[in-house]
Amino acid sequence: MVQNQSNIILIGMPGSGKSTVGIILAKMISRDFVDTDVIIQISQGRSLQDIVNRKGHMVLRQIEEDILLNLKCFNHVIATGGSAIYSHSAMNYLKSQGDIVFLDVDLPTLRSRIHNFETRGLAKQPDQTFADLFEERGNLYKKYADFMIDCSNLKQEEICSTIIDKYGLDS
Repeated sequence: MVQNQSNIILIGMPGSGKSTVGIILAKMISRDFVDTDVIIQISQGRSLQDIVNRKGHMVLRQIEEDILLNLKCFNHVIATGGSAIYSHSAMNYLKSQGDIVFLDVDLPTLRSRIHNFETRGLAKQPDQTFADLFEERGNLYKKYADFMIDCSNLKQEEICSTIIDKYGLDS
């Protein structure tokens, strides 16, 4: 269970709603919100896609790992990048800082939400399809999650309410 001064960390596929749910949840429980993709873009002075285009997806993953391992915040809602789960050390660090909530969304729903797959700045191999990425990451999300929510048919506020109820948070 989440302690008073620990973080709620959201993981999941691109399009699962981590950033949007994170902002709403943070407002509902009066916590600060951190989006690690935004931190990456600010620290690098460029978009995620530009990093992938210029340096490759493995460099983006390394930058993401470095950002996560140096994240120092308490009592926050944190939205991670979809590829955070590739770093065992970063995920173990995040687990030590709070509870990890996997926003699980089925592939057809994700496809309906993601219209810019090729330009979204995903840490994926150049020839990897969205379905391949979904398959590859699924077990990793489950491995690190303390709590999993099937979000496919839920509104963002319902997802937040589920998290609030699960952890007995004040809203």
